[in-house]
Amino acid sequence: MTEKATIIVERGNETEWLDVLFNPNEYSLDSSNQYSWHTIPGLSQPIAQFVSGEATTLTMDLFFDTYELRTDVRKHTSKIVGLLDVDKDLHAPPLCKFTWGSLQFKGVVEKATQKYTMFLSSGIPVRATVNVTFRAVQSIKEQFQRIPRQSADRTKQRTIKQGDQLWRIAAEEYEDPGLWREIARANGIHNPKQLVPGTVIKIPRLYG
Repeated sequence: MTEKATIIVERGNETEWLDVLFNPNEYSLDSSNQYSWHTIPGLSQPIAQFVSGEATTLTMDLFFDTYELRTDVRKHTSKIVGLLDVDKDLHAPPLCKFTWGSLQFKGVVEKATQKYTMFLSSGIPVRATVNVTFRAVQSIKEQFQRIPRQSADRTKQRTIKQGDQLWRIAAEEYEDPGLWREIARANGIHNPKQLVPGTVIKIPRLYG
């Protein structure tokens, strides 16, 4: 038996299950990162600094057909579009989870577009497609749990080589050349132009 897709809506202490009439034919998951770019004199390309990840989005078309029942299809589509409404108790749209087989996507409905394609002679719509976009939502705790423990924000040591410069070391270690002062401060370096090859310096851990 084919498993039906379900939208689980969380409204405070209450949970609501919305069954879609037909499983989607396809869906797309979009993920991206945000970077800032720093131009360094003498370099052919700017230095990329990671700013943050963008929330993953899940987009699909949900099909609804009530022609055989001769009932208003908006009875079903309004439940999907209604997930954009602000809940009076939450003061925000509710969280929801789209579940279908191995797909378990937790987030909020970011956008919903309704398209009606069949009507009764009375004008009542009986067939519709809702293009819906869910945006992933994670708590601060959940996001920190996903950060690798061996990240670049842990204190380590590095040996100065001929031609090294603090801004270049900062770019390699932190992906931000402007953080060279943190390295200088941690090692008591007053003149960053006078680095002695063979010297072991600390690459300090960054906080917040």
